[in-house]
Amino acid sequence: MRQELGDGTTTIATEGAELLVERVFDAPRELVWTAMTEAEHIPRWWGPHGSSTTVAQMDVRPGGRWRWINVVDGTEAPFTGEYLEVVPPERIVRTVVFDVEPYNQAPGVVETTTFEELDGGRTKVSARSVFPSVEILQYVVSTGMSTGAIQSYDRLADLLTRLR
Repeated sequence: MRQELGDGTTTIATEGAELLVERVFDAPRELVWTAMTEAEHIPRWWGPHGSSTTVAQMDVRPGGRWRWINVVDGTEAPFTGEYLEVVPPERIVRTVVFDVEPYNQAPGVVETTTFEELDGGRTKVSARSVFPSVEILQYVVSTGMSTGAIQSYDRLADLLTRLR
């Protein structure tokens, strides 16, 4: 059963153990790629409004590791994983693990992000995440992740206008 969670700017949907997040940005693909793959830009857009993010590690290459720590209302939410595939500026496949006990003991999510160049210098970003189970995905949805994803992409859209 498909569940729609997005808003007017960002498509967010679940189906089975998969989560899809899509948005069209008014910026060229190379710029969107840069904003999403260079460590200096991540703290400027990743996480909901009012949060802060520290990039502890970010080695964007196959086999490279990443670790970002988001802080919301004084509470740390660390995420980590490994880059499995990197094809600039088209595609990134990585694992995503919420790095807090006991959640970091479960198999990670596999996230595939594609960057599609559209007419008019726009870019469609599609992030498809495959969770270990429907139950884990539904738990993540229940935490309000869709609001955080929408706000992160709102912040990214704002950053892209400033980077142009």
